[in-house]
Amino acid sequence: MTENEKIVRAAYETAERQDLEAFINCFTPDGTLTDQSIAVTYQGRDVAKTVAVYAKAFPDMHRELFRMFEVGDTIVVELALQGTHKGPLDLPSGTVQPTGKRMDAPCCDVFQIRDGKIQSFNCYPSGTVVMQQLGLR
Repeated sequence: MTENEKIVRAAYETAERQDLEAFINCFTPDGTLTDQSIAVTYQGRDVAKTVAVYAKAFPDMHRELFRMFEVGDTIVVELALQGTHKGPLDLPSGTVQPTGKRMDAPCCDVFQIRDGKIQSFNCYPSGTVVMQQLGLR
């Protein structure tokens, strides 16, 4: 396992533990996280907002990692977002109340690593699959 892969895996592990401070510390001070499904970019301490939102909505949230690809300082991860919708899901378009339904949605994450930390994290979850699985479409 390469150093860059270890950095990315550590970020996923902190998200699994819902350890927001540790997640923030995985990023460079000017690091960003972009949730492409809602077209929102977070920077600084706000990078943890996505972890907090999903932890609240899906307390059993799990990220099943399938494959990682590395080219230079870029890591691409194929994964699934899995969890049961037990809490409110706060989105820019409004709040989705708990449905009790299970989500198992494909996702692709692209990380850029700089100086041993995450410089950028672009998350491409399949929002349409998530909404369908929650019974919203």
